[in-house]
Amino acid sequence: MKRFKELIFYILTIGGLSVFIYFLIHQGSALEAGKSIPSSQGDGVNAFDHFVESLQENLSYPLAILLLQIITIILVARCFGYVCRKIGQPSVIGEILAGIVLGPSLLGAYFPEFSTFLFPASSLGNLGVMSQIGLILFMFVVGMELDLGILKNKAHEAVVVSHASIIFPFALGVVLAYFIYEQTAPEQVNFISYALFIGISMSITAFPVLARIVQERGLSKTKLGAMAITCAAADDITAWCILAAVIAIVKAGSLASAIYTIMLSVLYVVAMLKLVRPFLRRIGDLYSSKESLSKPIVGIFFVTLLISAWSTEVIGIHALFGAFMAGVIMPANVNFRNIFIEKVEDLALVLLLPLFFVFTGLRTQIGLLNEPGLWGLCFVFIAVAVVGKFVGSAIAARFVGQDWKGSLTIGALMNTRGLMELVALNIGYDLGVLSPEVFAMLVLMALVTTFMTGPALDLIDKLFKADDDLLAPKLEIDKYNILIAFGNPISGQKLVRLANGLTNKTKENVSLTALHLSPANELNQFNAFEYERDSFAPIQFEADRLGQKVVALFKPSQNIDEDIIEIANKGEFDLLLIGIGRSVFEGTFLGKILGFTTKVVNPERLYESIKGRNALFTLGIFDERTKHILRNTKIPTGIFIDKNMDVIRQVVVPIFSLSDSFLLIYIQKLIHNGGVKITLMDLSGTIRQNVEFKEAIRSIELVAPEQLMLVHENKMDKSFLQQYDLMLISLDSWKKVVESRSIWLADTPSVLIVKP
Repeated sequence: MKRFKELIFYILTIGGLSVFIYFLIHQGSALEAGKSIPSSQGDGVNAFDHFVESLQENLSYPLAILLLQIITIILVARCFGYVCRKIGQPSVIGEILAGIVLGPSLLGAYFPEFSTFLFPASSLGNLGVMSQIGLILFMFVVGMELDLGILKNKAHEAVVVSHASIIFPFALGVVLAYFIYEQTAPEQVNFISYALFIGISMSITAFPVLARIVQERGLSKTKLGAMAITCAAADDITAWCILAAVIAIVKAGSLASAIYTIMLSVLYVVAMLKLVRPFLRRIGDLYSSKESLSKPIVGIFFVTLLISAWSTEVIGIHALFGAFMAGVIMPANVNFRNIFIEKVEDLALVLLLPLFFVFTGLRTQIGLLNEPGLWGLCFVFIAVAVVGKFVGSAIAARFVGQDWKGSLTIGALMNTRGLMELVALNIGYDLGVLSPEVFAMLVLMALVTTFMTGPALDLIDKLFKADDDLLAPKLEIDKYNILIAFGNPISGQKLVRLANGLTNKTKENVSLTALHLSPANELNQFNAFEYERDSFAPIQFEADRLGQKVVALFKPSQNIDEDIIEIANKGEFDLLLIGIGRSVFEGTFLGKILGFTTKVVNPERLYESIKGRNALFTLGIFDERTKHILRNTKIPTGIFIDKNMDVIRQVVVPIFSLSDSFLLIYIQKLIHNGGVKITLMDLSGTIRQNVEFKEAIRSIELVAPEQLMLVHENKMDKSFLQQYDLMLISLDSWKKVVESRSIWLADTPSVLIVKP
C-alpha cells in the first residue's frame, strides 16, 4: 500500500508540474513580440548541419582542447613510462620521450594537421600554466623528500663529493660556453648569463630519480646508498641555490645589478628557516596523523607553499625555488611528511607533471639539428656533461675514502639528470638565454645521461664483482634455507605457518627468509620505511607466535617476477614458497571448480587480459606470472593456494605416478616437524605396483605408524576431503587433475603444489 501511495504521489507531482511548466512556456512565447529573435531551423538537413557546426565549436572550445590534451598526454606518457620500466629504465625517460613524440619532432613533422588540431598555438598558454602548477607541486614534493637529517651523517664527505660534482661540470660548461658563445648564443644575451646557464645545465643531478634507483637496486640500507643519497641531497640544495643566483644575474643583466636580488633572496631564505619553519614544525607535531590532519590544517600548508612560490617569483629567482624551499621547511615528522606527500604526489606526478614533459617536447625541435656540425656539438655537450659529472663525482668520492667500485657507482648515480635538468633548461629557454637549437641539444643530453645510469651501474657491478650479493641474504650451507615470497601480508602469514609445519622441530637448522617486493613507482623514501614495517608486521607476529626466526628482505622492484627468480636462484635456497590469491582464478574454469568464481569477471584479471598476459576465459592452470617463476627457478618451488587454512593437522597426498615419489621428502618433514597425519591416496595404483616406492613408505610407517595411512581406493569426494587442512600434490599431477577436470577439485582444502 505504501509503494502504491508513493507511485501516485510521484505521478501527480512530476506530471502536474510538467504540464504547468509547458503551459508557462507556451504563454511566454507571446512575450517575444517586438524582439529580433532569429527563427528556428525547421529543415532537417539544416538542423543537422547546425548540430555538426555546434559540435565543431564545442571541440575547439579552449576547455575541451585542454581536456583532450590532458587525456592524450597522460595515456601516452603512461605507455612510454611502462615500456621504459620494463627495460629497466626510470619511467621519467619514457615520459620525456612521450613529450618529444607529441611535439614537432615527430607528431608535428609527420602528422601536422593532427598536431595543429591537438596542440593549436592558442592553447599552449593554458598548457604552459597547467604544467607550471604541476612543477610547483612536484618541487614541493622534492623538497619534502629531502631528509635534511641525513646530511648530519657523513656531512663532510657528502659536501666534498656533491660540491666537486657541481664545480667540475660547471667549470667545463663555462669553458665550452667560451668556445661556442659567438655561434650559439642569442643576440641579446651577454656572455656571463650564457656561460652561467651552460655551467648549471652541466651540473644538475636529479635527486628524485637517483633516490628511486638506489631503492630499486637494494642499496638504500647500505653505506654506499646512504652516501649517494646524502651527496644528491647536498647537490640538490646547492644546485638550486646556484640556479636561483644565476636567474637573478640573468634577469638583472650583470652581477652588480643582481646583488640586490640576491640579498633579498637571502633575506627570504632566513625568514623561511627562522620564522616560518618553527611555526610549521609546531603545527606538524600537533597534527601528525590522518585523523587530525583536517582540511583547514592542510590549507595552511598549501597557502604557505603558494606564498613561498609567489615570493620567489616576485623577487626574481623563479616560483619553483619557492616551492622547493617550502617543501624543505615542512615539519620533519616522518608521519606528517608521508601523509602530505601522498596527498600531493599522485596529483602532481600522474596528472600535472606529464603536461610539463609534453610542453617541453613541444619546444624541443630536434629537426633544427639538420647539420653534421650541430649534431657534433650535441655530442660535445653530452661528453662534457658525462666527463664533468661522472668523473668529478668519482674522483671526489675516491678522495674521501670510497673504493673504486663505490666511487664509480656514485659517479654514475650523480650523472643522472632527468626531470630536474628539464626544469633548468625550460627556465633558460623562457629567459631567452638558450636558443631553440641549444635547448634541443641539452634536452637530448638530459635523456642520454639519465638513460645511461642503469647500464653504467650494471657494467660497474660486472667489472667489480662483489663478494656478497645485495639481492640475497647470506645463507648458511649447513642449514635448510627456505624463501617465502609474498605480496599480501596475510598470505605471508600462511606461508610462515606452512614453512613452520615443515621445520618446527629443527628450527636451529633452518633459515627462513621472508621476501616482499613492492612496485618501485609506488614508493618514496618516506613511505618506504613505513610500508616495509606494515608489510612485515603480520609476518613477524606469526613468526614470534611460532617461535620461528625470520629474516626480512624488502626491496622496491621494477620487475617483481624477475627479482623473485633472481633472488631464489642466486641465494641457493632449498625451497621457495609463493602464494596465489583467489583473484588469479576468478573468472576462469579453474576458479569455478576451485570455488573462487564470482558473478562478474574480476577486474584484475580483465586488466591482465588487456595487457595480453593471459586469456580471459581459458582453462589456465596458473597465471602467466606464476608460470614464469616456475619455468625459471632452479630450486624446488611450492605454490600455495589458500582456502582459509588455519592449522595443519591432517594432510592428504594424491599419488598419480612414480615421479611423485619426491613428495616423500616433504611428507617426512611434515610428520617429523609438524606432527601431521598424512593420508596417501594411491589413485592410479602406482605405489602398489612399485616395490621401491612401497618400501620407502613402509620405512616411514615404521618410524611413525600412527601418522601415515595408505589408501588404495578412490575416495576423493566432498565428505572425504572436508576432514583435511591441506592437500600436498606435485606440479605434474596438478596439471593432470586440472586438465582432466576432476570433479573433486572444487572440494579440495588449501593446496600446496610442489615443483621438484
